[in-house]
Amino acid sequence: MNHGTKTIELPQLTANLLRDGGCLIDNLFADLWKQMGMKARLDRIGFHKRSGTSAHELVYCLMIWVWLKVDSVGMFARESLKTFSCAEKDALYAALNQEDWNWRRLHREVARQAVGHMKTSGRHNAFVLDDSIQVRHGKKMPGVSSHFDHTSGRHVMGQQVLTLGLSSLGGFVPIDSELFISATKAQAPHQPFRDGRSIVAKRYRVALNQTKPQMAGDMIRRAQRAGIEADYLLADAWFGTKPIIRLAGEQLLTPILRMKKNTMKYRLTEHLEGRAISREMDVNTLYQSCIRCRWQKIPGQPYQAKALDVELNLSGTPDEVDQWIKVRLLFVRGIAAQEKAQPGKHDWAAFLTTDTSLAPQRILELYAMRWAIEVYFKEAKQYLGFLKEQSNHYAAYVASIHLTAMRFCMLVIAKSRHQADGIADIRQQITANATSIDYAARLWQVFRAVIAGALDELKMLLGDMASQVMETIERHVQSFFVQALQLDVGTLRLEAK
Repeated sequence: MNHGTKTIELPQLTANLLRDGGCLIDNLFADLWKQMGMKARLDRIGFHKRSGTSAHELVYCLMIWVWLKVDSVGMFARESLKTFSCAEKDALYAALNQEDWNWRRLHREVARQAVGHMKTSGRHNAFVLDDSIQVRHGKKMPGVSSHFDHTSGRHVMGQQVLTLGLSSLGGFVPIDSELFISATKAQAPHQPFRDGRSIVAKRYRVALNQTKPQMAGDMIRRAQRAGIEADYLLADAWFGTKPIIRLAGEQLLTPILRMKKNTMKYRLTEHLEGRAISREMDVNTLYQSCIRCRWQKIPGQPYQAKALDVELNLSGTPDEVDQWIKVRLLFVRGIAAQEKAQPGKHDWAAFLTTDTSLAPQRILELYAMRWAIEVYFKEAKQYLGFLKEQSNHYAAYVASIHLTAMRFCMLVIAKSRHQADGIADIRQQITANATSIDYAARLWQVFRAVIAGALDELKMLLGDMASQVMETIERHVQSFFVQALQLDVGTLRLEAK
């Protein structure tokens, strides 16, 4: 889960594009809007108005306002709207509050186009699932409810957004999003929807009544029907559950999940003196009996790990028929904190996959691709207007989560159209998207050799500082890898609790 956590400062897709001295964002966006045929696309999907400013003109304004150094739609209407349209502020809010505009379908079509611009390889494509909380305190905001924030360890009032993205060696694209309303302190709309059969009214009922695994299943099926394919499903420990593992199997995806250190039982079969002996143990007991003090070094990585093949019963209740499947649990030892020589007894993590042929290094390489969605949430909140439209209509929240994702998708397309073949771009792609820890690690060895050679020539000037510079660079690169795999001490000890 992402909730405004402090992350390593990395080059970002949005920031890089906006800081380009030769890039005027409004001109770039206007050209891209035409090249993508957005006007015809909006007409085809059903974005219509009976009178006044056209729907495509209003959608264009709602897409672009976040990049014009204004803090809200209202401020944009006062300061910059007349540059782009003859519409008034009320027309923008009326567009946001439309209950029958299909923002999800528009988002999916834009996402599919963005995926087409990435250099994707099916062998490396992965669906990534995660959620993020936007804290809200207003008493007149429909759909706000209480959510447990795993970062702060307390309940907060706000909106939780479940997002599905596609991560590959070419980058990351957000594909679908859904608002989730918990049963605790949920605030209902203050006035009924104009039509209970409208798109927004149906989505409000989904947000109230569906579980997150159910939402995830619907999003994956919609993506697959749209022709967006992946081989893996990646998610952090808050999604390491039997329903998500079942979902992955049903959709022919290989799950690679971080698992909670809870009471979920696994069956371990051992052969002793010609007899097969099976025992059911939770992940903590497995660690104590089979993993502790038996760590093995991962080639090329600073981690120690140990893989264990066990069985998991996917049936949810005692009344259901047993559904035992083979899974591979990968236990990974965290890196010691600076003040300690060895990692603590709780400084380990467990990953699960249903592909028992995957090597430990490959499991970590694939799981590292999940970090791209964390980068997306960070950019969405800082630059892309994530739930910042000042409206208390539930339709505006639905519009906002898809507008945010479409802005990111269009930046992906713009970046691919204006790609430069420089080292800065290669570095940006690797670090900002965090799609392959293996490739990044190998490329870092090249950069390290170049930097080390340059520092050798500067030793006469720098003296002992040359080695300090190299150590600092090494430390920052290693910190990035630790963060991408969520093997930092704070995360590991939070899981242990």
